Amino acid sequence: MIISASRRTDIPAFYSDWLRERLRRGFCLVPNPFNPRQVARVSLRPADVDALVLWSKNPRPLLDHLEELVAPGYPCYFQFTLNDYPRWLEPGVPALAERLETFRRLARHLGPERVVWRYDPLVFTSVTTHAYHRQAFRRLVDALAGHSRRVVVSIVDFYRKTERRLGQLAGQGIGVERRPRDNPLTWELLEEMRVLAAGRDLEMFSCADDLSRAGIPAGACIDAELLGRLGRQVSARKDPGQRPTCRCAVSRDIGMTDTCRHGCRYCYATRDPALAARRHSQHRPRAPVLWQASPAGWPAAASDARLGDEPGGW
Repeated sequence: MIISASRRTDIPAFYSDWLRERLRRGFCLVPNPFNPRQVARVSLRPADVDALVLWSKNPRPLLDHLEELVAPGYPCYFQFTLNDYPRWLEPGVPALAERLETFRRLARHLGPERVVWRYDPLVFTSVTTHAYHRQAFRRLVDALAGHSRRVVVSIVDFYRKTERRLGQLAGQGIGVERRPRDNPLTWELLEEMRVLAAGRDLEMFSCADDLSRAGIPAGACIDAELLGRLGRQVSARKDPGQRPTCRCAVSRDIGMTDTCRHGCRYCYATRDPALAARRHSQHRPRAPVLWQASPAGWPAAASDARLGDEPGGW
């Protein structure tokens, strides 16, 4: 089983102590995102985990604890999203210089193949224009040269949450381009980015997006081929729980939606930054579940001793 931590929230940035505690305990509890009273026990024992894939915009809290991720013996790698967006798009991420240093430190410790750079998603507005992305990508590809082997790109999808939050930018006088795939400039930009990346020994792949028109092959973020190169052979069977265009292998995600505090306006996993902040404040690092406001409201199985409830309650 491949553990994904997590598409739904930034566990390394905001819940690294919880992750380390769960790895030591050998399990965690994960509510069904569509039925929170349905709770699954997920084993994190090395014997049951084929690999650990971590998704983050700021894994700095884990930098001093990387051995705890490596010591169990299963491969791990990071999907590290690093854009250069204005604060009104990504209000909660650290300064760019800090994130670049975190990326480089992570790559020096784990090796560049284990740190996948995500320039993702591309959001086109009256400020973050095609010219803006061209300059930003060039700066970042130069800054990260030698610290990664691949870069992942996609064009923003307008989910309902994304549409609502990006639509609020109109009140600030910022227009959002909602059909960038219809703009020839988008494909010119993507092709330039691919060529530029290749010149820095970076393979470019798409994430659940058909960008073949720009010569960019479809990628898999939960990548069986990459894990094979890292020493673990796993099934490449497509995860049926992901979008039809997603090529990821089957994995188990241990995160929860509405718990990330980055506040990115294009996020599909957070309804409201205030809700995410409230849930973060209620988080208990020693609890078996990432967040639950009222354990008493859970079904009996969730706190049953057979599932390994924590000493002293949670």
